[in-house]
Amino acid sequence: MKDAFINEKLDDKNPKWNDAVKREIELYGRGNDIRDPFERDYTRILHSQAFRRMKHKTQVFFAPHNDHICTRMEHVLHVASVSKTISQHLGLNPQLTEAIALGHDMGHAPFGHFGEDVLNKLIKQKDGANAPKKFWHERNSLFFADYIETLPDPDGIEQPLNLTYAVRDGLICHCGEIDQQGVRPRDKTIDLYSMTRPGFIQPFTWEGCVVKIADKIAFLGRDLEDARAYHIIDSASYRQLREIVAGTLGFEHKGAQHAMRSGKAINTTVLINDMIVDLCNESTPEKGLCFSPEYFKFITEIKRFSFANIYSHWRLEEFQNYAENVINTIWRTLMKAEVFVQNGRVGQALKLYPKLGSTFEDWLIKHSNYQYFDAARHSTIDRKRIMHYNTPQVFDIHDNTSYEKCCVEYISGMTDQFAIQIFEEIITF
Repeated sequence: MKDAFINEKLDDKNPKWNDAVKREIELYGRGNDIRDPFERDYTRILHSQAFRRMKHKTQVFFAPHNDHICTRMEHVLHVASVSKTISQHLGLNPQLTEAIALGHDMGHAPFGHFGEDVLNKLIKQKDGANAPKKFWHERNSLFFADYIETLPDPDGIEQPLNLTYAVRDGLICHCGEIDQQGVRPRDKTIDLYSMTRPGFIQPFTWEGCVVKIADKIAFLGRDLEDARAYHIIDSASYRQLREIVAGTLGFEHKGAQHAMRSGKAINTTVLINDMIVDLCNESTPEKGLCFSPEYFKFITEIKRFSFANIYSHWRLEEFQNYAENVINTIWRTLMKAEVFVQNGRVGQALKLYPKLGSTFEDWLIKHSNYQYFDAARHSTIDRKRIMHYNTPQVFDIHDNTSYEKCCVEYISGMTDQFAIQIFEEIITF
C-alpha cells in the first residue's frame, strides 16, 4: 500500500534518528553542503575504491569476458534501484536505502561467494572444520567501510569513511540469502562486531530491512538471465523453470507469461517488477516486509532451482578449481614473505613480483605497523606520514594470526582480474 510505512520513516522525527546518524568521529564540515547524513554516506561510498573495484568482481560468472554479464557492481546498482522503488512507495527514506545498497557488497572477495569460502578456509584452518565462519562478506563490508576504505579530506589527508550507524548496520545485516517472511527491524543498537554469523540479526531500520529483501529480488532474475546467456540452463532445465512458474504463479499470471515467454530469453525486468509490486502490496508495519504466499513459494522454488542448475553447474565448478589455485598461490607467496615484512623488506622478498610487491607494501604502510627499511640510509622511514595516511593500525605484522588476517583482507579487496594478474606474475618465469 502506498505510504503504508510513512510513520516508520527514518527521519529526524523518528526516535531512532540520533542513534542512526551517529558517527564515531564527526565528518569535516564544508560550509556549503546541502546533503543529509545518508546522502553524504552514499557519495562517500560511491567515491571509494572498493565500490570502483566491484565492476570487475564476480556476481555469479567468474571474470566474464562478455560485457553484458552481470558483475558485482551491476548487482549493487540493481539492489539500489529496487530498494529506492520500494522505499519511496512505502514512504520510507530512499536516501538511506540507496546508501546501504550501494555499499552492501563492498567487502566481497574476488570470484564471488566461492572466493569468500576459500578465504574462510584459510583463516579458520587452525580451528578445525567445524569452527564458526570467520570470513563472511557482510561482516567484511562493514570492516572495509570502517577500517580499510579512505577518502582524502580537503587538506589531502586520507581519512576513514566514518559512515553513520544506520548505514554500517545495513551493510552487515543485509544478507538476503535466508528465506524469511515478515522481516522487521530490531529495536536497539548493538555492537555490530558482536555478530558471529550472517542473516540472523535483523537491521536496525526498516530501510535496512528493505535492502535485505531487495538483495534477493535483484539477484534471482538476473542470475537466471545470465545463466541462459551462457547456456548453463539448457532446454530441459528451462522446461523445469516454466513448470515452477506454472506450479506457483500459474500461467494465467500475465507477468509470469511475459517473463518466460519465448523459451529463448528470461525477462528480468518483469520478474523484478512483479516481485516488487507483490512485496509493496503485502507489507504492513504490523506484518513486516513480506510477499504473498504464492510469491514466497515462487522465490523459494526459484532459489532451489538456481542452486541445483546454476550455482553447482560443472562449468562453474571447473573454474572454482582454478580460482582456488589463484587465491591459494597468492596466499602462500605472502606467507613466505612474513619474516621480510617484519624487517621492513617487502621489496626484497617480492622483487620478482613487482605488482604484488608494490601494492602489498602500500597496504601494509596504510593498515599495519610495518616500518619501511631504507637500505641506502640503513634506517626505517615513516612512509605512512609521507603518504598522508591518517588511518588506524589494523594489523600487527609481528603477530602471526594478525599477519594472516592482513593477507586475507588484502586478497579480499582484489578484483577477479587483478588476482589473476598477480597469479600469473607469480607463476610466470
